[in-house]
Amino acid sequence: MEVIAIQKSALEGMKNELKALLELTESATRKYSSIFKEEQWLDNQEVCLMMNITKRTLQTYKDKGVLPYSKLNRKNYYKLSDVRALLEAGQPYNTNDNGFTNK
Repeated sequence: MEVIAIQKSALEGMKNELKALLELTESATRKYSSIFKEEQWLDNQEVCLMMNITKRTLQTYKDKGVLPYSKLNRKNYYKLSDVRALLEAGQPYNTNDNGFTNK
């Protein structure tokens, strides 16, 4: 076993930084938890499976503003209600077997 000795002040500084990081994490969690409790959110894969579309078609929906989305930590999320509304309205673009869209 390796033993490393550091000054007590350095250890206290590390503890304080870890506490601050924990507080930031808890704050962010509280900030966004109410948003996620109000509405069920889906990621890209869940939307593609639910709508039976390819990732490229989903990208087209995003690019054309057909399906609204929110980005959190570089990941896209979609409201379940928006996905259901699009399904009920009929998908504006259909994909063929090779994943390309037909307009």
